[in-house]
Amino acid sequence: MDEKEAARAAVREFLTTRRARVTPADAGLPPQGTRRRVKGLRREEVALLAGVSPEYYVRLERGQATGPSAGVVDAVAEVLRLDDDERAHLGRLLAALTPAARKRRRRTAKDLVTPGIRVLLDSMDHLPAVVFNARFDILAANTLGQALLAPVFDLPGRTNSARFLFPEWDRITADTVAMLRIEAGRHPDDPDLTELIGELATRSTEFRTRWATNDVRTARAGAKTFRHPLIGEITLPYETLRIDAVSSQILSVYTPQPGTREADAIRLLASWNGLTRASPQGVLQ
Repeated sequence: MDEKEAARAAVREFLTTRRARVTPADAGLPPQGTRRRVKGLRREEVALLAGVSPEYYVRLERGQATGPSAGVVDAVAEVLRLDDDERAHLGRLLAALTPAARKRRRRTAKDLVTPGIRVLLDSMDHLPAVVFNARFDILAANTLGQALLAPVFDLPGRTNSARFLFPEWDRITADTVAMLRIEAGRHPDDPDLTELIGELATRSTEFRTRWATNDVRTARAGAKTFRHPLIGEITLPYETLRIDAVSSQILSVYTPQPGTREADAIRLLASWNGLTRASPQGVLQ
């Protein structure tokens, strides 16, 4: 599949899955007595509600309508109940239908962490902090971050938390897949990302199932469950800060509230850290 066909397929798969989740009742359409053969809205129903011709919407969903107006895209997004992340993702997918946009989107940024960010990491000596790229490769971490993610560094090959998540953890968050899906929309020609997605799809049924939903989500605050060899299973809240929009680097800081069991576990991990693990080679340089 060449780049043009891949761009069309991405639009088609995304709009098809969004259309499937909206029922006629959700869209305010009257009940129909005939048995429906599609899950969610039909294409002609989306066209009617969005105020475009059925023929045009079919072309749009197939990725054959290049350069749709913002008004049309907004109308379709409203009918399909797209949230802000999904609307932005659809915009990127539609833009990628043009050769000029496909050329511009090729990755040029390097996964280099600036000296200033490294100083910031080192200054946080009581909270685990990690810098990821959009593929969830670990680019840098402070000492506590290295200790918390120690099992990830034991995996062979690239130090990537998504590779660790799906084969090893029972609790699997959809957020990781949704954020990888956004990155695939931004940089579908990134060979490292393509390799990662292929590996995860091969190794994990859960990943394949979630990937097929085409859900998208940007990085934001949340909570993550760890199964750590020293402190056991622990769920930690975290805050995220996007460092660089071009390279898509994200700083994640795990922030247990003082006085909680989670804060005590991190404090215990800090006391053990000097004895349990040296700095992982290639993470802090």
